Amino acid sequence: METIKSLQDIREYFNSGNTQTYQFRKEQLLQLKSALIRHEQDLYNALYHDLKKSPEECWVTENGMVLSELNYALKKLKGWMASDSVSTNLLNLPSSSKIMKEPLGVVLIIGPWNYPLQLLFNPLIGAIAAGNCVVLKPSEFAPATAAIMKKIIEETFATVFVLYVEGDGGKVIPEMMNDFTFDHVFYTGSTAVGKIIYKMAAENLVPVTLELGGKSPCVVESDANIKVAARRIAMTKFSNCGQMCVAPDYVLVHESQQAALVTELKKSILDFFGDKPEESYSYGKIINEKQFNRIVQYLEQGTIAYGGRTNKEQLFIEPTILENVQLNATIMQEEIFGPVLPIIVFNNKAAAMKIIRQHQNPLAFYVFTSSSEKEKDWLESVAFGGSCVNNASWHLTNHNLPFGGRGFSGTGSYHGKFSFDTFSHKKSVMKTPTWFDPSIKYPPFKGKLNLFKKVI
Repeated sequence: METIKSLQDIREYFNSGNTQTYQFRKEQLLQLKSALIRHEQDLYNALYHDLKKSPEECWVTENGMVLSELNYALKKLKGWMASDSVSTNLLNLPSSSKIMKEPLGVVLIIGPWNYPLQLLFNPLIGAIAAGNCVVLKPSEFAPATAAIMKKIIEETFATVFVLYVEGDGGKVIPEMMNDFTFDHVFYTGSTAVGKIIYKMAAENLVPVTLELGGKSPCVVESDANIKVAARRIAMTKFSNCGQMCVAPDYVLVHESQQAALVTELKKSILDFFGDKPEESYSYGKIINEKQFNRIVQYLEQGTIAYGGRTNKEQLFIEPTILENVQLNATIMQEEIFGPVLPIIVFNNKAAAMKIIRQHQNPLAFYVFTSSSEKEKDWLESVAFGGSCVNNASWHLTNHNLPFGGRGFSGTGSYHGKFSFDTFSHKKSVMKTPTWFDPSIKYPPFKGKLNLFKKVI
């Protein structure tokens, strides 16, 4: 297999040590930045073709976000690479101790189709910054964007440093992982596929980062600012037609605010997308017919309070609000990943928690409240990957916060320095001088027990 030969060449290139220096890493990041800027319009065109994203949405969630990550990495790279001095315990004095950072080696990054540029290139930035060689596997379901990304990668990097591999992921990825041992696998996508990746990696004890999804709940308390809550929930839920791993999957609203929230959600959708979202500059489309068919089935599993129109030829599903949804319905068992928002009413926290616990460890959790006590109580009660209070999804744009899940929503994290750490190994080093060599450390040990107890 030609790809396997290429992987072996990459291993040899990594072993040469060429990727280790600060200057090399910085130069690669700068070249990537230049290529992204040069192909800005090409990316806009491709992302519109695949997902009907406007240039503004691309900038906020794709191009601009990647460039922001790049600029941050370039600014911080030298400090990230530096060894960290740490204290030394009494037993080992007068030794000195430090933690060195070294690249893992040859890493595999597998990207999804919903944010095809950002979710492939952001981990790539961390992998390059950490000094690794990289194999990139984009999703085949966003072909226009995949073609531009291939052009960017191949005109920017030598194939022995960054290799771009296309094809059916269900065939290509197992072939690579069965015949070549990567030093790390980074996967973004569904939990079902994540389990398969995890199992294949475990065969060779390859560490993994899994960025998955799940049913991320959004709680709207009785004291929430309903107008603001509705705008922020609608903006995030219907961005990219709901095809976002951290979109609010369903809303748990206090019974006293149900009517007001639904009213404000309707107003927000109209304000954002008009009464014909299929013609809106700001509203996207479903990625393909398979996903369209899956999401359309959800429309029958509750009372449509707003929306519900569809057009298969345009891969259009209107922003939809569902009420009277049964908790055992399919829509409440699977990640929706589309522009359908179930509204579930609760009258006390215990009832809401019972619903949330049906799907443990969501990737994201959102709570809207004016009470700091309620905020603290909710944040401490729910186990989640990341969270916003009085907001939704924007936590992932902060370089200083780790982004990742736990349990079925993923393992490991990235963004900013956390990306560098994910693709680095921390080596412990203790240096001991030779001018001080007390005999107490050596046999015979008889009679030294009490002293050892004090020192150790």
